[in-house]
Amino acid sequence: MDQTSVISDAQAGAAVSSATLPVVTPVPVPVPAAVRFKAACPDCRGRFELPAGALRLVIGASSRTTFYSFTCPECGAAVRKPAGERIIELLTGGGVRTLRLHTAP
Repeated sequence: MDQTSVISDAQAGAAVSSATLPVVTPVPVPVPAAVRFKAACPDCRGRFELPAGALRLVIGASSRTTFYSFTCPECGAAVRKPAGERIIELLTGGGVRTLRLHTAP
């Protein structure tokens, strides 16, 4: 073997550890205050837009325990609807407060 191409593991580790790596800090993504979500009430059949603060997202261990909820602004009914992956993505990205349920081991 050519001696110039042989590098021991110790030498390789020393070369990596002496290199200066840039410090990467996460940058929070701002959520505009004007984010609104279209919703409908199954009781009064009203259709409306709600701000993120009017919705709550609950993520459980199964699809039965994963839902979002809000109070209908037209009739005052408490509304609870299932939340699939896409709904979870949209609501969390829009700044909706989220509660994660934990199950006992």
